[in-house]
Amino acid sequence: MSALDTRGKITHEIFEQFIGIVGSANILAEEEQLTHYGHDETEHLSFLPEVVLKPSNPAEISAIMQICNTNGIPVTPRGAGTGLSGGALPHLGGVLLSTEKLNKILLIDERNLQITTEPGVITEVLQNAVKEKGLFYPPDPSSKGSCFIGGNIAENSGGPKAVKYGVVKDYVLNLEVVLPNGEIIWTGANVLKNATGYNLTQLLVGSEGTLGIVTKIVLKLIPFPKFDLLMLVPFSSLEKASEAVSAIFRAGFVPSALELIEIDALMIVSEMVGSTAVPVNDSIAAHLIIEVDGNNMDVLMSEMESIAELLTQFGSGEIFFADDAQQKAELWKLRRRAAEAVKTNGYTIEEDTVVPRAELPALIKGVKELGKTYGFKAVCYGHAGDGNLHIRINHPTIKNSHGNAEMTAALTALFQLVNSLGGTISGEHGIGLIQKPYMDTVFKKTNLHLMREIKKVFDPNNILNAGKIFD
Repeated sequence: MSALDTRGKITHEIFEQFIGIVGSANILAEEEQLTHYGHDETEHLSFLPEVVLKPSNPAEISAIMQICNTNGIPVTPRGAGTGLSGGALPHLGGVLLSTEKLNKILLIDERNLQITTEPGVITEVLQNAVKEKGLFYPPDPSSKGSCFIGGNIAENSGGPKAVKYGVVKDYVLNLEVVLPNGEIIWTGANVLKNATGYNLTQLLVGSEGTLGIVTKIVLKLIPFPKFDLLMLVPFSSLEKASEAVSAIFRAGFVPSALELIEIDALMIVSEMVGSTAVPVNDSIAAHLIIEVDGNNMDVLMSEMESIAELLTQFGSGEIFFADDAQQKAELWKLRRRAAEAVKTNGYTIEEDTVVPRAELPALIKGVKELGKTYGFKAVCYGHAGDGNLHIRINHPTIKNSHGNAEMTAALTALFQLVNSLGGTISGEHGIGLIQKPYMDTVFKKTNLHLMREIKKVFDPNNILNAGKIFD
């Protein structure tokens, strides 16, 4: 019998203890209430927890974890529920621990360019708060208007700005964490350099809520760039568009964003939001969205002109320059809502592959060939500047990849291709529940053994987000 088969149940006595910790208003147990917390944005999967708890501070989380650790009750941490790998799905029942009430920005330290925040703050709210002070927190996942900063920590999120500025891990200085046994620790120090022992802070970033529950976050900030320019570049060939990506960097340019979106995805999202901002015709296969930013407008204009000239070598069409903030916002809205739009249109299975950017043409070609072999349609979009391609799959009869043998075979072939190109199976969405069958595609047994042993050290009773990343 596996550890996942011997789970403790929430008795009436334990339920009353939970009420004593969070109060009756912050505990949910009716099926209608639980349904909302039983799913995230992963495919069409849903697993109901036994109870939802909404603590307000680290002390309450500590008390909850002590009870669950003693009684072997599974705990699934949850932020805003925008995840795409099933990391917040309570597939073992038990407690769903929501961080939604830990939603305060605690301190913006302008002297040291740092911010201290609770995990339930919406990412865009945090960005806007520091922007008012002339500061910049660059990581900007597509769901930044709804996702929580704590979820971004769990998944080591990126977004369009990652190509120039890096991902979440590059900004996290220190974390307050409640461990599975209820103990509360800080993982590091509020400093820019730290060579003091193992780096527990970076170990927690991207650990998908399997090692501890983050309750406070210290992030570094940078000055906000004064100017940015944005252009949309059409291509008649999807592969030529992806070839151009590597050429831009080889020529010495570092855009602040470089996104690829296939024409099918762009048409679907344009129709969904009722936008005519981007003209489309039968000769266009894909667009690149290219942004540069900085503090000297003349330099930025020169960069854009040089990039535009370079792209003509790859068959680019007439380039559209966004003239003002409204046009820029319209283009970014189309890109950021692409995932939502194509999912609504039947592309329910999303993969988050990443390869060295020069290998993007081979990856895209391989994806289209696999679609013919396994009978699915695919649209591609994503952070091309990072080599991070989001692949949305529409199969006529299969809507969930989780537990489906036919789709598992197709995805195994996809991830083998990714591995052969020097890439890996997730760039920013994480492994969670649905990607864990493919971990051995990119890792040796020794790697997985080391990860499991780390999990055992933090969580010997295997209660915290158990069954995610690996069994």
